[in-house]
Amino acid sequence: MKFKIIILASLIIGLTFNLKGQEEHLIGANCTSIMVGCKASADGSVITSHTCDGKYRTWVTMEPAADHQPGTMHKVYKGTMHTARPNGMEGVTLAGEIPEVAHTYAYMNTAYPCMNEKQLAMGESTFSGPDTLVNKNGMFLIEELQRIALQRCDKARDAILLIGELIKEYGYGDGGECITIADTKEVWQMEILGEGPEKIGGIWVAQRVPDDEVAVSCNIARIGKIDRKDKDHFLCSDNIETVAKKYGLWDGKGDFVWWKAFPSSYSGKKNFKEREWYIFNELAPSLHLSFEADELPFSIKPDQKVDVQKVMKLFRATYEGCEPFDQTQNLLYPKERKNENGEKVIDTIVCPAANPWMNGTERALYNYLKPGTVTFHRGIAMSWCSYSTIIQCRDWLPDEIGGICWFSLENPGESPRIPIFAGQTKMPTGFDRCGHAGYDENAALWHYRKANKLAQVQWGNTKNILLGNVQHFEEKALEEVPLIEDKAQKLLKDNDKKGVQKLLNQYSADFAGATRQTWNEMEKKFWEFFWTGF
Repeated sequence: MKFKIIILASLIIGLTFNLKGQEEHLIGANCTSIMVGCKASADGSVITSHTCDGKYRTWVTMEPAADHQPGTMHKVYKGTMHTARPNGMEGVTLAGEIPEVAHTYAYMNTAYPCMNEKQLAMGESTFSGPDTLVNKNGMFLIEELQRIALQRCDKARDAILLIGELIKEYGYGDGGECITIADTKEVWQMEILGEGPEKIGGIWVAQRVPDDEVAVSCNIARIGKIDRKDKDHFLCSDNIETVAKKYGLWDGKGDFVWWKAFPSSYSGKKNFKEREWYIFNELAPSLHLSFEADELPFSIKPDQKVDVQKVMKLFRATYEGCEPFDQTQNLLYPKERKNENGEKVIDTIVCPAANPWMNGTERALYNYLKPGTVTFHRGIAMSWCSYSTIIQCRDWLPDEIGGICWFSLENPGESPRIPIFAGQTKMPTGFDRCGHAGYDENAALWHYRKANKLAQVQWGNTKNILLGNVQHFEEKALEEVPLIEDKAQKLLKDNDKKGVQKLLNQYSADFAGATRQTWNEMEKKFWEFFWTGF
């Protein structure tokens, strides 16, 4: 009896340790952004993107443009990413006020605001950086800087410079953050830190992704040497090296390398981990980039032009089939079949119950039964994702339809992508309710979550059904969107802007409704499938 108690206690300790380990992987590892230059994309569009991984609000609205009287002040808040409803103020505090401008643009109001009516688009990725640089008294958190830039700017460079001015005057109060900023011509990666607890301000650098290249930001500072003379590819604050030396982050000798001075605790002494390596190798296998390398380049030229479908596919990546990182590769079982001669043959295959989104308890159990069975590798598509965006900026189309956000709720490895246009004035039904405020049939997120989570229980048996539906809607949108764009352009020629808004609003609403119906039907199908048990 005593022996059994000892074994049980050991198992509980092991489970607890692994659960803690899982939570540690969540810290500073919560978003992915892929950027594609206009000459690297298949159609000439500029692309930025974002997986909002974590328990952030999932309600989304289209905020209108507005005119403001002289003397109007703009309120800056903290805590807006976790509210349950639009205009909800639970947990929100007023950080301060700044002068408002005469006119602000309409924008898509996600937890991290992402696109405006002028085809300015943003992604985000937290890299944390040294705690010694954080100053909580700074007015701005990253999401509020994004909001103001989208309200006031129509070009990526202007957005970067405005954010830099706001940081200098009012202070940056967040940890290390990267925002990826795109317009119809170019895309930039901007990395921001505080200036330390003694001063309201901040430090920042922005590097342009070459037009024929692709870059990634995955919770790690990625910018290296800063060339201030190259104004076409670098913009930055003038206090970077001074702050780094003041806090002992750089000794002043040799080249100053941004990512080495301000590393993420998640990455250690490198500027990449699994996601950066995987994405670059998927896009440019000819480079033979090694995971054992000390450093990966800031950006790479893809072997082939990258279309938006490729970015969607990368956002679904869980490393299944990628031997170094596949968490399911050791979860094997024997399956009997008959060969062409009618003889019984035993195949060893991945168990249908294995899935790439196992939680800490599952991993702990497998590793208790056989140490080393499952090693956690942080994938791109995560089950704790709130929403994700892939945004194309297209200069050959009017702004109303040139900016298109391929929006997905819940796990990007399982959910469909819904086209949202820059010229829309409202989101589809149910998108104005946060799915994290409790179970809510009226919140759009739950229409996807239920089928997605059920699918994970027997992923080997369900994934072809689920991914088949994802592929169906992906192809449906890519076939239909050009037709909608043609209709919108005809309406614009007649100066019928209201007609354009109605067309775009209705198309996204109908498309979202079709996906919700399919995911609801799939949920029922899975319950029938599992009637004898999981």
